[in-house]
Amino acid sequence: MHQNIWLVAGEDSGDQLGAKLMRALRGVSPNPLHLHGVGGEAMIAEGLTSLFPIDDVAVMGYLPVLYRLRTLIRRIHQTVDAIVASRPDVLCIIDSPGFTHAVASRVRKRLPDLPIVNYVSPSVWAWRPWRANGMRPYIDHILALLPFEPDAHRRLGGPACTYVGHPLIERLDALRPDAREREARESQPPLIVVLPGSRRSEIERLMPVFGQALSRLMSRVGPIAVELPAVSRHRALIERLALAWDVSVRLVHGEAAKHGAFRRARAALAASGTVTLELALAGVPMVVAYKVSRIEEVIARRLIQVPTIVLPNLILAENAMPEYVQADCTPQRLADTLAPLVIGEPERAKQLEALARIDRRMSLPDGEEPSRAAARIVLGAQRAA
Repeated sequence: MHQNIWLVAGEDSGDQLGAKLMRALRGVSPNPLHLHGVGGEAMIAEGLTSLFPIDDVAVMGYLPVLYRLRTLIRRIHQTVDAIVASRPDVLCIIDSPGFTHAVASRVRKRLPDLPIVNYVSPSVWAWRPWRANGMRPYIDHILALLPFEPDAHRRLGGPACTYVGHPLIERLDALRPDAREREARESQPPLIVVLPGSRRSEIERLMPVFGQALSRLMSRVGPIAVELPAVSRHRALIERLALAWDVSVRLVHGEAAKHGAFRRARAALAASGTVTLELALAGVPMVVAYKVSRIEEVIARRLIQVPTIVLPNLILAENAMPEYVQADCTPQRLADTLAPLVIGEPERAKQLEALARIDRRMSLPDGEEPSRAAARIVLGAQRAA
């Protein structure tokens, strides 16, 4: 007996999750599977024939969504029609709530008995908390990547929610330094890893600030080595902006090189995002920064409900990693906060102690891999009563 499962992702990060989920589903299921849906290169490599290119819907930010609204609406309706025609046993939407939730809510109206699982909770704990309760009519189960999210959904009246673990847990071997790399963290000159974000707007806003901060840092602590894991699609932009820096920087490319830099890094200067969790699991003390446009800032300040935008801080329920946002994101402040982490002052020891607690908060009780935990729930999904 075959089981028919639809998987719908809307951007690169969801595509990576979807590919791991596809592998885990095949490993867990006692029956042959038919897997259909929308995905990118990773899911296609796992055998998915995507309904259309994922780039059609991989849009972030208010203005870009408005520019692509006609295409997005067309792809939403196309996806819904294909799911309804296929009549799957379960639908799993993966992240990208602007697209995937629009699909799920419309599918629920046309196939009211179809179980719908949401892999990656929207950040209802951070902003627009009413979305949690608003998801109940069309989401049966949420698979959470962060350990505090099930409690948040219970508090906010959201759907059933289970912490299945973050996919980074499956990559700890790639993040943890060996003995030689631990020695390298204490060597001279100290290695600073710099991560200005993965989106063009982030890179354009943060690269000049980061370059000036590193110049100030070098004047305080002496010579430093700098490595910057460059996003391949923005390599030319990063190279151009790095030419304006007074500090020499080595660009590294690919996940393996990035993780290698993490394992040897003394400290990091990073844009807010998932990379801060990678750094935390690698045990790298960090300073976090972020800048958005003025209109995005006005909107965000009205909506954001949490005291920090740094994922490790949210997991620890304390602001252990210093963060500088908008007007506070200045070269001097970044350098002043980064210097004690490089020199080895008490601030470094305090942050290392906090980072050591991240593991305990994020581990699954039985040591199960996150993708396998997610696959079990997708396969066993039943319509909520």
